[in-house]
Amino acid sequence: MPGPPSALSPQLADEVREIFQVPPIAAEFEPLTHNPKNGVTAGVWRVSVGDRSAVLKVLTRGKDTTETWASSDDPRHWNFWRREAYVYEEGVARVWEPWGITAPELLASVERPDGDVALWLEDVRGEPATGWSTAAHAGHARRLGAAHGRALAERAEPLDHPWLSRRFLRDYTAAQTTGRDLLDDDTAWQQPLVRDHFPEGLREDMVRLRHEREWFLSVMESLPRVFSHLDQWPANLTSPHPGQSVLFDWAFAGDGALGEDIGNYIPDTIFDGFLPAARLPELATAAYEGYVRGLRDSGWQGDVRLVRLGMCASAVKYDWLTALMLSLAGDAQQLDYGGRRTVEAEHRYRERGVVLGFLADWAREARVLATELGFPH
Repeated sequence: MPGPPSALSPQLADEVREIFQVPPIAAEFEPLTHNPKNGVTAGVWRVSVGDRSAVLKVLTRGKDTTETWASSDDPRHWNFWRREAYVYEEGVARVWEPWGITAPELLASVERPDGDVALWLEDVRGEPATGWSTAAHAGHARRLGAAHGRALAERAEPLDHPWLSRRFLRDYTAAQTTGRDLLDDDTAWQQPLVRDHFPEGLREDMVRLRHEREWFLSVMESLPRVFSHLDQWPANLTSPHPGQSVLFDWAFAGDGALGEDIGNYIPDTIFDGFLPAARLPELATAAYEGYVRGLRDSGWQGDVRLVRLGMCASAVKYDWLTALMLSLAGDAQQLDYGGRRTVEAEHRYRERGVVLGFLADWAREARVLATELGFPH
């Protein structure tokens, strides 16, 4: 993760002066956690001047990274480098505001001479979702359901700006290739961290999910369409006031399936340790019921099995994570999201094994629901 600039460039000094109306020498830069591998993010900082602060996020297309996380110039690509700037500039980040989900205020969007874009955003203080109760997660799910439900009830066409992502789930999962060849490798499944902490039968379930990937994606692409954030998880949320969510990191936003956002939110809450895996059934029930309640509150009267199918079939997003875990099982040092701290490997594999087993159950349920609803298999 990039540290604070060692010396303010003239460009950055001008930006600080414009935002804070003070000499730039007074600014302090604190690096914030983000995915350091993502090729569209040059860095994220909290910039403080006295008792005032803002968040600086620099978008780039020239960062050296892996092929998996490379930035794209294609406006429909899941990792289009400039999407988040457009989302803020065009006000799309605030379209869910009537239902209690908003975004930081855009203070400035600066096109830099080197081609990067500097987003200066409101530094929203509140209760981070990383520490929310199950009830708070369910409240956010209800607000999200209300936003999705109103659009569907009014038969409104989903937002379709030319820079919003399309086919996110298909293209994102196709890009995640690390360890894929290990899914059918006996030795990989006998590594101690895997053998001791992944549930019995998981190998067969995850190999089947990989082999049926195209079917799951086709089902997801056939479900009702809603404008989606596509990266909803607790690290991207805070609540400054009861009944309000502030959602960050709109880099993937675009077309999604009904239930897809909540299908991402639930497992990611556990995968990165914000709730223990033992509470996954409780969270899944509360968040799903909250989402459905929001849909009904806003007037959507469709078949609830479609919602459940969208959530459960979202399990296909995570077949790559099984492969990644197989590839990392021999590493003595396991790093957290952002790569700043080490995590205890046995705890990680035990917790994630529980979630992967839960997703295998989702996949089984999705197959049954799809058959009931007449999707070909």
